[in-house]
Amino acid sequence: MIIERYLLREITQPMILGVLVLVIIYASFSSANYLAEAVAGVLPAETLVSLILLRILIGFEVLLPTALYLSVVVGLGRLYTDSEMVAITAAGVSDFRVLKTVFRLTLTVAILVALLALFARPWAYRTGYELEARAQAGIDMSKLEAGRFYELKRSGRVLYAEDIDAESRTLKRVFYQSRKGKNTQVVYAREAILPAPGDAVQPNLVFVDGHAYHLAPDGQKDMTVKFGTLSVYLKSPTARHISYKRRAAPTAQLARSDRPKDIAEFQWRVSAPIGTMLLTLLAVPLSRTAPRRGRYARVFVAVLVYVVYYNLGGMAETWVEEGWVGEIPGMMWVHSLPAALLLLLLWWPVRPAWCRRRMSRIQGVTARVFRRR
Repeated sequence: MIIERYLLREITQPMILGVLVLVIIYASFSSANYLAEAVAGVLPAETLVSLILLRILIGFEVLLPTALYLSVVVGLGRLYTDSEMVAITAAGVSDFRVLKTVFRLTLTVAILVALLALFARPWAYRTGYELEARAQAGIDMSKLEAGRFYELKRSGRVLYAEDIDAESRTLKRVFYQSRKGKNTQVVYAREAILPAPGDAVQPNLVFVDGHAYHLAPDGQKDMTVKFGTLSVYLKSPTARHISYKRRAAPTAQLARSDRPKDIAEFQWRVSAPIGTMLLTLLAVPLSRTAPRRGRYARVFVAVLVYVVYYNLGGMAETWVEEGWVGEIPGMMWVHSLPAALLLLLLWWPVRPAWCRRRMSRIQGVTARVFRRR
C-alpha cells in the first residue's frame, strides 16, 4: 500500500500542475474571439466570463486525459531514471502491480471524463449558445463605433451606422441585415433608434425613413418596401428558438439519430473515456527507460503517439460526418491502434524464449548484411 500511494503521488502531482497549465493555455486561446466581441460591445462582461468558464468545462474532457497521460510518462519516467523503479521491483512489486495501480487512477478519471463528455459537454454548449444569442440580441451603445460593421454571429445579424448619437441612442444612415431561414432581410434607413437598456417589454429597433428588402435564395420572391417607420423585434431567442446544433443535443437523442453528423458526435463522446483508458495504460510501458538516460527521455515518443492518436480521431470523425465511413466501424477502429501497441509493449519483455532466439537471428543476419555493404 505504501508503494502504491507513492506511485500515485508521483503521478498526481504533475497531473494537477499539468491541468492548471493546460487550463490557462486553453482559456487564453478559446477566449480570444469572445474578448474581441466584448471590446466591440457585442458581449457584456458578465456574459464573457460565463462563456469562458463554459469553454473550460467543455475542454476538460480533453485536458484531463492529456494531463494524466503526460504525468504518467513523466512520473514513472523519473522513477526509472533515478533507479527507484529497480528498487521497487526488488521489493517484490511487479510490472503488473504498477499497471494495476495506474489502472485504478485511470478508471476514476475515465468515469469523470465520461460524465463530462456525455452530459456536461452538451449542457455547456447549449447554455453557451443561449447566452451568446441573448447577449447579441442587445447592443452596448457606449462601445459602438461609427463606420464599422458589427456582426452578431449567433443571431445572424449585421449592423452598420455611419454616425452615432449615444445620448439619444440614435444611429444615422443605418444598414441592417438579418436572416430568417433561407431568406435575407436588408434594411437601409436614414436613422434607427435602439431600445433602452433592460427594455424587456418592447425591445425593438425602430428604423425611420428607409427601404426594406426581402431577398429569397431563388430570386423569384424578392420584395422591396419603402417605409416611414419600421420596428424590428430584437427579443432574445429562447432555447426552443435556437437552431438545432448537434454539439448541444442530448446524448440519448444522438444515439437514436441516423444522421452521419449526429453519429460522429455521439461516437466522439463515447470515445473520450475509451481513449483516456487506452492512452494512460499505454503510458506505463512508454515510460520505461534506462537509468541515467534523462527524466524526459521518453516524453518525445509519448507526445508523438498522443498527436498521431488524436489526429487520427479527428480524421475518423470527419469521415463519419461526411458519410465516407458508416456507423460501423465509425470511429472505433482508431482505438484498436493504441490497444494493439499496448499489448505489444506489455508482451515484449515477457515474450517466449523461441521468439527471442528468432529475433536475435534476424538481428544477426541484418548486421552481417549491412557489414558486407
